[in-house]
Amino acid sequence: MATKKITTQKRRKEIIRIIQYLISGQAYFWSGYLVFFIADQLLGLNLWWAKLAANLTGWIVNFILQRYWVFNDHKLKSKQTQVTGRYIALTGLNFLLDYLIVWSLKSLGLTPYLGQFVSAGLLTVWNYLWYKYWVFKADTKK
Repeated sequence: MATKKITTQKRRKEIIRIIQYLISGQAYFWSGYLVFFIADQLLGLNLWWAKLAANLTGWIVNFILQRYWVFNDHKLKSKQTQVTGRYIALTGLNFLLDYLIVWSLKSLGLTPYLGQFVSAGLLTVWNYLWYKYWVFKADTKK
């Protein structure tokens, strides 16, 4: 009976974490999407620079929310440099993947604004798994 209660609590905690992750992802996406629009339409930057400006904004918003809300764990306090380094490494890879997705779709005639949604959808699960099991993974050893 106690095992069932623990399992239910873990499942509930994970569901809450996923909801928080999705909310944080929305903050990342929409802040970046707004900056992309401004960089593209108002400033006339090319796709590379507009995507970079958008992602820099989104990365800052995302890191703060993921680290201090979604994956907040006191055990990570002493590993801030490691966590930040891992986040930067994954973010660099994600930027390349995101850019290639948006660029490929634009080459096929789709608007990069639609490409942003496609890319975000593809990277959502990918990022959650990387964040949970590598970037923000707290050491479970005592």
